[in-house]
Formats: sequence, structure tokens, C-alpha cells
Amino acid sequence: MTPAQHDADTVTVHVPFRIVKRGGRKQMQLPDGAARPRKADNTLIKALARAFRWKRMLEWGEFATIAELAQREGIASSYMTRVLRLTLLAPATIEAVLDGAQAADLTLSRLLEPFSEIWWMQPGYGAAVGARPDDHSS
Repeated sequence: MTPAQHDADTVTVHVPFRIVKRGGRKQMQLPDGAARPRKADNTLIKALARAFRWKRMLEWGEFATIAELAQREGIASSYMTRVLRLTLLAPATIEAVLDGAQAADLTLSRLLEPFSEIWWMQPGYGAAVGARPDDHSS
């Protein structure tokens, strides 16, 4: 059908992409500069959910100590402590993770390493607020 032949009910959409093979699978590759689809990291989301759930349980007095809660959950208290620190992440970073818009290099293992309580110094903060990593003046 030529452009002159289409009727009023027809909509034509042009999506520039090319097919590439990666690991034996065919994938669509968008052109440079095209918006990338958001991809939620379920591991990060699950860790955030656990962190806030555990924090709530401790705050409400369901468990007296982290060690007691960790024992009930069947995990090491040191691991629970590292996961609980996720509740100190900047709200923008948490929202970015939930929206699937976090920085590509923001992984759970990276977030379980010690990080600053100062939001703009935290991993993933710049990408979450759309700033350059060295731009923390706003």
C-alpha cells in the first residue's frame, strides 16, 4: 500500500531498529540516542521491600533486636544490617529503582557495600535525579 492509498482508519508507525545476534539470539537494537526501555531490577526491588518491612517490624516492637529478627528470618544479622541500610537511600534513588530507571551499574551487591548517608554521595543518586555524578550543588 502506498502512502496515497491508505484510508482514514490506517495509522503508520515508523520504528527505527536493526536486528542483531547476541549469544545466538536475535535482538532488536535501537539507534544511538533512542530512549531505552525501563527494566525493573526485581532483586533490588525485593531487597528494598524486605528492608522496609524489617525496619517496620523493628520500629513497631515486633522484635527487640536485629539479631532476634535475623534469627527468625533465618539469615545472618550482619546481612540483615546491610539490607536495612537500604532504607537510608535517597528517596529519588528508591523511586528510580521502583520505576526501573536506576543506573545500569546499580546492583544489590554494590548497594550492600557501605555508603554515605549523604544522599548526593550515594551510588546511583546522580542517575536517579538526572544529574552528572559531580553535580551535587542542587
